Amino acid sequence: MNADSSGRDTRLQHAGTLAQTVGAVLAYTTQAEDPEGAAEIGAITDAMVRLFLGAPLRSDGQLTIKSLAEEAGLKRNKLTHKHTNLKDLFYGLVKSQQEPPKGLSDGERAKAAKTAADLQRVREERDSLQATVQQLVRVVHVLEAEGERLAEANAVLEKKLAAHTGVTELSGRRRRPRT
Repeated sequence: MNADSSGRDTRLQHAGTLAQTVGAVLAYTTQAEDPEGAAEIGAITDAMVRLFLGAPLRSDGQLTIKSLAEEAGLKRNKLTHKHTNLKDLFYGLVKSQQEPPKGLSDGERAKAAKTAADLQRVREERDSLQATVQQLVRVVHVLEAEGERLAEANAVLEKKLAAHTGVTELSGRRRRPRT
């Protein structure tokens, strides 16, 4: 057995362990409200473990949803419609087996750092703009209150002016030139 094969076997065992752990948690949380669903979850996760360990009992052993459903003894639609979270987990674990994670190149690392810096700058700008908007909202409220106060004062003055209707306003009259 070479080092690559040993690494793949270890990853498969880890995937099986993860599937078993997630299944146990999901089955436990589902047991009270849906005992049948909990049993299905248990069957699905047990089937995942067998497939990842390479020890299928009822299927061809392929890492596919069809094989998983056969291995669990369920119809495929239970995975594709009812237990979609387990289907997604299975796909994720399968993908992790097929494409081992790779490190970032220097260019990718630089691009990620630039993106993080840009994101930080945009967040700071957003926070600054939010503070400015809040300040402008307060100014608008103060101006609205002042406008209402001035409108009330104007109304009072117009009432006083209306009370003095008998007085002739001289400012509007023109003077006649003397001849």
